[in-house]
Amino acid sequence: MNSKISYNIFFIVFAFTTYGNRACANKFTDMMFPETYTVTLSPIENGFFTVDPKISADGKVAAGTVLTVKATPSSNYALDAIYYTVLGGMWGTTSYESFTPTMKITVTKDMLIGATFVERSLVENINVSQDVVYAKPGIKPLKYDVFSPKKANNLPCIVIVHGGGWSSNNEDIMRGLARELVKGGRYVVFSIDYRWINKLDGEPKPTHMHQLIEDVFGAIAHIQDNAKKYGADPSRIAVTGDSAGGHLSAAAATLSPLIGNGGFGEHEGVYQYIPSYIPKGRSIDQVKKQITDAVKAVAPSYGPFRASDFKDFLEQKDQAYWDAISPIEHVPNMSERSLPHFIVRGINDPIVPDTVVQPYVEVLQKAGQKVEYIQVEGASHAFFDWKPDVTTRSTFSQFGVKYADAMRTFFDDVFYKL
Repeated sequence: MNSKISYNIFFIVFAFTTYGNRACANKFTDMMFPETYTVTLSPIENGFFTVDPKISADGKVAAGTVLTVKATPSSNYALDAIYYTVLGGMWGTTSYESFTPTMKITVTKDMLIGATFVERSLVENINVSQDVVYAKPGIKPLKYDVFSPKKANNLPCIVIVHGGGWSSNNEDIMRGLARELVKGGRYVVFSIDYRWINKLDGEPKPTHMHQLIEDVFGAIAHIQDNAKKYGADPSRIAVTGDSAGGHLSAAAATLSPLIGNGGFGEHEGVYQYIPSYIPKGRSIDQVKKQITDAVKAVAPSYGPFRASDFKDFLEQKDQAYWDAISPIEHVPNMSERSLPHFIVRGINDPIVPDTVVQPYVEVLQKAGQKVEYIQVEGASHAFFDWKPDVTTRSTFSQFGVKYADAMRTFFDDVFYKL
């Protein structure tokens, strides 16, 4: 008897005996018919993409199939990303992106596949360096992307810190904002990543909020150490970020005087940040001075500035720790250090209300700091995000582009004022 047929008969008898009729039927079906998932192709604009092997009309694809997706932009457009989106993750869906013309995707879930394109004029005059690793304090390498005008020479830096509840996303979600801020060729833009809070990176021990801030300091120190190769001036830096990145960017600006090697809460009353990256040959005090002197403008968008406003993300419950990670507690007087702020928030934002932002604005004003606070009519949360779905990109087009331009104008007043 054919060995395969013999095995199948044995399996059927074993399954009926062990599991009963219904369970047997299910197991027999799983064995004889490979699992399939539904692959949907997204509508496309400003280009096209192909999938090999081709997707059938019903979208059914056998589990484990490797799909090769190739994207081609239309005239006057450039590839933004090839992507696939699956259900799950902090925000209900998760997208995985590739920034090269070909992407291989293994089918392990139901998924949506697509490609996005941008106007060529957005990218034709810039050099993009992706995934520059600046540190690896834990499981994942920490990295940043660089958007540098061609022939850049000694330009001010803008450092972007992404949002996502301190627990999701990476630097890719800020590429739309980066492309807007680099317009005009006046800035080199760095979009940075950092560790996620608690154990969300898969760390055996929780990562705490002060360590995320140390990552931001580490990224800035690494950027300063390598700025010249991108045509950037390490002594002139603006920091921006949205939502959780709003908090972290404000922290980068206000908390840098706390950089030191005394430990963070290990001794009573001592809360000092050790950047995740320290340049070789430089002391911690030199790094503190270089960062503090270099950061000259801040644009923290729709973020919280007091730990009590994000306490649910913190394991620590003591007030001293909370104060140490709260930008609002460390705003310098204008006579000591100038930190002009540009802050935007959507009026319809349900996550960060005006009552969270306004107290920070008032503390800045009381300290004599220049602050421009704009509440955007009709906007909700996260309008600086860039994701492949139509809704996010449309929101960015409606609000992100306009207020990125306003942010850049604000930075111009700081760095290019006559």
